[in-house]
Amino acid sequence: QVQLVESGGGLVQAGGSLRLSCAASGRTFSSYDMAWFRQAPGKEREFVAQSWRGGGTPYYTDSVKGRFTISRDNAKNTVYLQMNSLKPEDTAIYYCAARPQGSTGTFPYWGQGTQVTVSS
Repeated sequence: QVQLVESGGGLVQAGGSLRLSCAASGRTFSSYDMAWFRQAPGKEREFVAQSWRGGGTPYYTDSVKGRFTISRDNAKNTVYLQMNSLKPEDTAIYYCAARPQGSTGTFPYWGQGTQVTVSS
């Protein structure tokens, strides 16, 4: 099992940037697919970006392509989400999620979330 702790959220003006971090416990971080999701008020949680455990091209939802970048540092057991050119519609609670090697589909491990608020 892995425990996830997000940080880096906050209040930023439209057009600004934030970098979210997600620190994972355990010694097998490199064997997990890692992803970011978000949930805006009154909306369902949605996928944002994914980093594959074996490397390869990250995957993004269309609305953040070209603005957000997911990256990971396996030596630090941390995954990041660099968010640039933020828009008010990016306002949400952002969650980090992990999926272990051998699993497909849903992500079983989640952090507690970090609030991102973008003012217009």
